[in-house]
Amino acid sequence: MTITLTDEMQQMKDMIRNFVEKEVDPYAQQIEEEDAIPQHLIEKAKELGLFGMSIPEQYGGIGLNTVEKAAILEQLGRTHNGFVSLISAHTGIGSTGIVKLASDYLKNKYLPDMASGKKIGAFALSEPGAGSDATNLATRAEKKGDYWVMNGTKHFITNGPVANVYTVFALTDKNKGAKGGITAFLVERDFPGLIVGKKDKKMGLRGSYTSQIIFEDCIIPEENVIGEVGMGYMSALKILGEGRVGLAARAVGSCDKLIELSARYAKERIQFGKAIADNQAIQWMLADMATETEAARTLTMMAAQKIDEGKKAIKEASMAKLFASEVFNRVADKAVQIHGGMGYVAEYPVERFYRDARITKIYEGTSEVQRLIIARNVLAEC
Repeated sequence: MTITLTDEMQQMKDMIRNFVEKEVDPYAQQIEEEDAIPQHLIEKAKELGLFGMSIPEQYGGIGLNTVEKAAILEQLGRTHNGFVSLISAHTGIGSTGIVKLASDYLKNKYLPDMASGKKIGAFALSEPGAGSDATNLATRAEKKGDYWVMNGTKHFITNGPVANVYTVFALTDKNKGAKGGITAFLVERDFPGLIVGKKDKKMGLRGSYTSQIIFEDCIIPEENVIGEVGMGYMSALKILGEGRVGLAARAVGSCDKLIELSARYAKERIQFGKAIADNQAIQWMLADMATETEAARTLTMMAAQKIDEGKKAIKEASMAKLFASEVFNRVADKAVQIHGGMGYVAEYPVERFYRDARITKIYEGTSEVQRLIIARNVLAEC
């Protein structure tokens, strides 16, 4: 499969590559130590239009399609994953539902500020008792006159502590459940009854924050329903599909960076009078890393292209997310092995990538859930 980017997109891709290498990478260790992204990097990302990647031009974004967005996320994946997570959670699942499913009123009200980065988006689906199982939601919303009242708790919400708007899913008809009883809402941070929990302390993704979002009789105007009442489960699948492709693209970019770091180190590290790159064991690891990364890239772009063609791509998106995240973990493990003791030292990037890789097999649907989705689609097709 061949993906051809326009000259303009290639220039943007090169610009983002230069940005992450010259401006973000020098601050990666500081982000790790302070668990905070320097504000000037966020402002620069806004200037480059990164917060409006997937938002149409009419709302102030740059309106990239899925393939183009994946190409940019690949470049972003080469740098600090916490920095990338802030942006991709906003441009992916944090805003996709508004772009694809919301009313013109909601688009006009929220998208311009989201495109500029003035307002940050988040996606609130997971709950303490309903992580990957979106059909088991406990959060409920009840219609009262011209507004809805929501009660429940969401957890592990990426961008939760910093977001201004949340795409939230709640049960609106217990009897119907996932088949017509789940609704998506756009909830502002300052709506009465919305409480942001404390930041979670995580293994990795420093500078990218998650937290609980608690709803206690939260008042939501009826016009803040995203899509149709009761169709929230299908909306979630559509939003997650595109988000999973973006996550896969980020993983591919991280793999590219790890391969480069490992190859460079292997040529410089001398043992027993020669570079370790001369050892077949090291060469085989690099070969496997490169081969699997290219396979992940192809699978990711195939899924992205299918989405852009307007075709159903739930299976392909899950394949891309499953394979790319698993490859990222294998590549990170080999990178640490090639670096030896240096790979276990926090001052070297591979240690950080190794920790950050682990979450990719969990969030936006675990690897096990991706396999279930893929299998169900395969069985349905035969």
